[in-house]
Amino acid sequence: MTDQQARPAFIHPTALVYGRVDIGPQSSLWPYSVIRAERNAVRIGRCSNIQDFVMIHVGYDHGVTIGDHCSVTHHTTLHGCTIGDRCLIGIGVTIMDGCVIGENSIVAGHSFLRENTVIPPDSIVMGTPGKVVRTADMSLANVVNALIYHRNALAYAADRHRAWESMDLADVEAEAAALLRGEA
Repeated sequence: MTDQQARPAFIHPTALVYGRVDIGPQSSLWPYSVIRAERNAVRIGRCSNIQDFVMIHVGYDHGVTIGDHCSVTHHTTLHGCTIGDRCLIGIGVTIMDGCVIGENSIVAGHSFLRENTVIPPDSIVMGTPGKVVRTADMSLANVVNALIYHRNALAYAADRHRAWESMDLADVEAEAAALLRGEA
């Protein structure tokens, strides 16, 4: 693993990080994201993105764990919960203490998950309170989204803010498929 692959891809200067926080390699923190870990720890996996205005805070009894290749989108609140690998958490979602989101899942925008809600892998969750509305393996789509943000993070780190203009989606999809097959 090269030095670039072993460290976060991009941490925006307005991101605030306090306490015991482990940010995985190739991951990114976007503008005004806040992570506070006064009691328990926060762990963000490899190649995950924490987008603008996300708030992550530990609970009294729970830390926060975010798996590999996850996207936590704008204005989301994660509080003392666990997000499995290859998940997409939609805009404005709130996930409370003790919740567990299974791998390859999507939580739709503006959903609210009450304390100790357990979502099985391959679920699509919607509503307040959040409930599984259907099952589907969303791993490919979720990894594609994470890789798009990873490429964008590398561009931002190089002060290039228009990476999506020239991004080849077919290339990103091929990379995601190779990752899922264990070839990358």
